[in-house]
Amino acid sequence: MIRLTLYTTLGCHLCSLLEANLERLANAEVALKRIDIATSASLLALYAERIPVLMDEAGAMLERGFEAPRLAAWLAQRNWLDQSVWALERGAKRAPNAPTVHRGRRYLKAP
Repeated sequence: MIRLTLYTTLGCHLCSLLEANLERLANAEVALKRIDIATSASLLALYAERIPVLMDEAGAMLERGFEAPRLAAWLAQRNWLDQSVWALERGAKRAPNAPTVHRGRRYLKAP
């Protein structure tokens, strides 16, 4: 399981986009701890214009992770990127009926 912290706030559409990209691109289940920056003046001062900010357990942060290439690179550095999904998103060629593997499950393309 991948454990991450997301600095966010209510109604952040970019945070929602990051979460959707994370769900799709991660090669394992993600446990996401959400911290609302609006609950603290110091968090608001630090992250107001930077959210969404994603942080791993080692404290490494990713800003603008809603951009799929940035998120994919960050995940790949930690060996958390589902390479098959990312290859498909980048338009990599594969055999017409080859299965897609996502999180260890094979999905066949409908005829």
